Amino acid sequence: MFEQTFKNIDDVLWKEAGCTTELDYTEQTSWILFLKYLDDLEQERALQAELVGKAYAFIIDPPHRWSKWAAPKNRKGEFDHDKALTGSDLIDYVNQKLWPYLRGFKASAEHPDTIEYKIGEIFSEIENRFRSGYSLRDALELIDQLRFRSQAEKHELSHLYEAKIKNMGNAGRNGGEYYTPRPLIRAMIKVTKPKVGERIYDGACGSAGFLCEAFDYLRAQPNLSTANLKTLQEKTFYGREKKSLAYVIAIMNMILHGIDAPNIVHTNTLAQNLSDIQERDRYHVILANPPFGGKERPEVQQNFPIRTGETAFLFLQHFIKSLKAGGRAAVVIKNTFLSNGDNASVSLRRELLTSCNLHTVLDCPSGTFLGAGVKTVVLFFEKGAPTQKIWFYQLDPGRSMGKTNPLNDADLMEFVALQESFADSPKSWSVEAASLDRTSFELSVKNPNGGDDVTHRSPQEIIDEIAALDAESADVLATIRRLL
Repeated sequence: MFEQTFKNIDDVLWKEAGCTTELDYTEQTSWILFLKYLDDLEQERALQAELVGKAYAFIIDPPHRWSKWAAPKNRKGEFDHDKALTGSDLIDYVNQKLWPYLRGFKASAEHPDTIEYKIGEIFSEIENRFRSGYSLRDALELIDQLRFRSQAEKHELSHLYEAKIKNMGNAGRNGGEYYTPRPLIRAMIKVTKPKVGERIYDGACGSAGFLCEAFDYLRAQPNLSTANLKTLQEKTFYGREKKSLAYVIAIMNMILHGIDAPNIVHTNTLAQNLSDIQERDRYHVILANPPFGGKERPEVQQNFPIRTGETAFLFLQHFIKSLKAGGRAAVVIKNTFLSNGDNASVSLRRELLTSCNLHTVLDCPSGTFLGAGVKTVVLFFEKGAPTQKIWFYQLDPGRSMGKTNPLNDADLMEFVALQESFADSPKSWSVEAASLDRTSFELSVKNPNGGDDVTHRSPQEIIDEIAALDAESADVLATIRRLL
């Protein structure tokens, strides 16, 4: 039933003039889903309070509750078409009354961790894109059929929502920003082995795929106590996201996976000066696929000891600094990081190898990230001791990957199994850190068992490196000019 409802909602959005892309579809579905979820949550809390003889203080005032404007019912519990706003009246109400009311929660909330603040933040960051009140009315009636009362219902909805995020990621050039293949995430989690009681962080969380999968992994652990479940809800998962749409999707995705008040902050992670990170700000486990190819402004670069415009390199510095001593990380990055000769790449490799134990490098084949042609690696490292030996694994599913045959869990089973003991195989081998060039710290290593170099680069990647070197030279010249 839920699956057909989602398809019907997409049909409504496809006809709506204000929604033209998969990103729009997901955004508009998200805010309506959020308000329906919020209403179900409030109704459930009110019932629980009534059962113990207590009064429940509703978050949403009566005129703006779902049952008043979105889905009014008659005495028989049936949809009341006579009371339901539609057409221009519905659009006017949403834009001129509902949205300003919901945005006001951001200013009035006691703390950013509260659901009240999340309400205000979400509706401060997105817009209602419906232009037709009749289309919006159709969407509201469809979403009113969904229920968030049981874990089974939330679980089914979370799968459908994940499929929507995947479609959104596949639809455009920015797919990698929104969707990291879930089999890859699950493998990264199996290697890092998070535990209940540890703080898990993604500073570029996108749609919160890493945090949701980590929650599912920990939730499935045996013999969890009530205290453990409370810890998972409130003090385990932390994320930051710069982009408004991704922030909203992350909140909704985590809610559907069962985390009622996600600890996601809407902010530019890189705006924080690295020297300001204290022990209380650090985490036991970091899982991330930071955006690469972006260019941060000079004032942002000044927050980092290794200055570069490459967004992913800044994030990697942030993650190293944000790990607790003994903490573990798994971070996706372009494979050219292993061999680029620019000063920033060399300095960052030196920092990683000397301050952390880079124990595993997973080389991912082309097509791993749908809609993104770049080749990537996953760096697995622990904070606090220098690297002694690096285990490389070349992932080779034995087929060309794409939308019709994407990465799956079976493709990564051998990697996870061999990584446990850093075993050699036709696809895996180890390299002593002492054998690396101490000037370049280059990690470009050829598979001694007959495979390709793990940093085999396309012509475009070579061109990109030349552009990066040119940009670095320009920055140096600009600095010299300012000093003269």
